[in-house]
Amino acid sequence: MFMVSVRRLLRREEMVLILTKSDMELVLTMKENIGVLEQAFKEQASGNVDMPLRPTIVLDEFHGRASFMPAYVGGDMKALGIKVISAFQDNPTKHNLPFIQGTILLLDAKNGSLLAILDGGHVTAMRTAAASGVATKYMARQDVEQVGIFGAGIQGETHLLAMCEVSKISRALVFDVSKQKADAFSKKMKKEVDVEISVANSEREVIKDSDIIVTVTTSRQPVFKGEWLESGCHINGVGSHHGPGIREVDATTVKRSLVVVDSREACLKEAGDLIDPIAEGVISQEHIYAELGEVVAGKKKGRMKDGDITFFKSVGLALEDVSTALRTYDLAQKRGVGKNVAI
Repeated sequence: MFMVSVRRLLRREEMVLILTKSDMELVLTMKENIGVLEQAFKEQASGNVDMPLRPTIVLDEFHGRASFMPAYVGGDMKALGIKVISAFQDNPTKHNLPFIQGTILLLDAKNGSLLAILDGGHVTAMRTAAASGVATKYMARQDVEQVGIFGAGIQGETHLLAMCEVSKISRALVFDVSKQKADAFSKKMKKEVDVEISVANSEREVIKDSDIIVTVTTSRQPVFKGEWLESGCHINGVGSHHGPGIREVDATTVKRSLVVVDSREACLKEAGDLIDPIAEGVISQEHIYAELGEVVAGKKKGRMKDGDITFFKSVGLALEDVSTALRTYDLAQKRGVGKNVAI
């Protein structure tokens, strides 16, 4: 009798929704994603998130790393899942593959069954920019006009979309070590957003007159000097999240700024932008003013006065992935997007 029951269980098939990048582009907008993360960060501030720090396996022989990011966002959301994300340096040149690849498994929080498998690369591109969008909404001045972007990759593209969604941007400057990539970025994004887009000739040109600054590069060294910053600007630091010795902003920038992070615990382990200045004695851990969830929930202000320099440091959180995945799944179900398969 027991063996018969086991066989029945093993024969049972569950329908799982497969969502590709193209599928998700049909249903998930940046505006939608920003709203979802605003709610998710509120749940974090309310203590309704269970999110272990991601373990990462580093494969030096292949110039890559793989991270495993589980989370449960409770409260009104009930999002449960895990993202497996990899970054392999040689992929674009040697293997004709993206530098970053990922997959998300979305589970039903009520019973643990698998609901969907989603392309994690697209979710990462969208949710990372959406988190910066949430931060900018609460931390940037209201009268912003220009955004300066370091990095002309996919994150640069989605971040421009997010900045335009939450602020009245009229001009954008982009800088990349590859002038060809920056030119391609400008040409492509002029079709996506109704703003003037120019390619900067130098790092300092990006900083000058930019009300919002976004760093989304793979640089291991600061991409601009903190003394160049003008009062009142807001910075979203995104690209560096692999631990000590890797940073996009220098100690002067951090010291001059009101610092808000996506997660204190994660940033103190992964954000070289903060770890290194602390180790150098330039700042202490107490220099971290707040987590973004505290700001969104109204527990702390995102900006004290117009002249403040504000800095949002993001290392990327699993709560962003699973909440984005759940909303995408719900939207896809309503619109009949994706492919259901039996497993």
